[in-house]
Amino acid sequence: MSRNLLNRRDFVQKTVMASLAAAALERPRAKEPQRLLWGNLLHLSMNMWEDWAAPGKEMRRYYPSLRFDEKLWNDLLARMASARLNLVVIDLGDGVRYESHPEIAVKNAWSVEKLKSELKKIRELGLEPIPKLNFSAAHDAWMGEYSRCVSTGRYYQVCADLIAEVSELFDRPRFFHLGMDEETAAHQKTYQYVTVRQFDLWWNDFLFLVGEARKAGVRPWIWSDYLWRHPKEFFARMPHEVAQSNWYYGTNFSDNSMTRAYDELDAHGYDQIPTASNHSHPENFRLTVDYCVRRIRPRRLLGFLQTPWRPTLEAFRQHHLEAIDQVARVIAARK
Repeated sequence: MSRNLLNRRDFVQKTVMASLAAAALERPRAKEPQRLLWGNLLHLSMNMWEDWAAPGKEMRRYYPSLRFDEKLWNDLLARMASARLNLVVIDLGDGVRYESHPEIAVKNAWSVEKLKSELKKIRELGLEPIPKLNFSAAHDAWMGEYSRCVSTGRYYQVCADLIAEVSELFDRPRFFHLGMDEETAAHQKTYQYVTVRQFDLWWNDFLFLVGEARKAGVRPWIWSDYLWRHPKEFFARMPHEVAQSNWYYGTNFSDNSMTRAYDELDAHGYDQIPTASNHSHPENFRLTVDYCVRRIRPRRLLGFLQTPWRPTLEAFRQHHLEAIDQVARVIAARK
């Protein structure tokens, strides 16, 4: 049998299995939460890019040692708890020495025992910890050598192992954020190594990840910007079980294709956690909440997520504190 025929048969088999996994997601939903989620994203690791890091883009470099300030981490968690936030999304990346794949870890990465201890502390503060591993080929530098094995058998096994292990470490969390944003050639134009999945291959890999999350007993959660470029395909193939985080960080909500995605997701019956950021504008979180509470049906609006997009380092303390305070003001105003 020819190599091409074998490759095609393998691809078809994986596609069928992914489709079956997606079909299995279409089942009655669990009862919706009684209160809105008010979340904030914090980074254990921020090795997201394969960027050559021109001057001024130092944050986008890959760092072989963990860049993380534990005092700031503790201060931010305490500030979130006192401000009545109730959820923290933790971007783990290569910041943990996973038992299934310790080779991924950077120097000084947390042990699994350290992670468990921190999760216990987070829950005692009244915050719900949610794991995030971004499997977008635009943001998977944290996977090390496996980021250059995308869509191979080896890659699928590593992804499955990590989703299973992290889900267990987090005691079967309500959500597992899979990332999956910005996988385009334009977003990788300064990368040293470029990988872009398209068409059926993107869907095959995405649905594989979704299936592994559900196999681990957690609800998959993604960034929704694939919708911006492929709306027809998105609504035809995206399982409703997947929680959606459309995002927009500007201030013009009046006629914006990015913000219209909130309306489109609602019209098609998807649960949403709209995402804002103080990356560009300090008023973006308030404006996002104002827009979305008027446009998204309450039963589909699970909550909101703030994303500072800065490493957890002392140099960015004020930026992180401002991000939390912006959420706190909105929570207080809604009482």
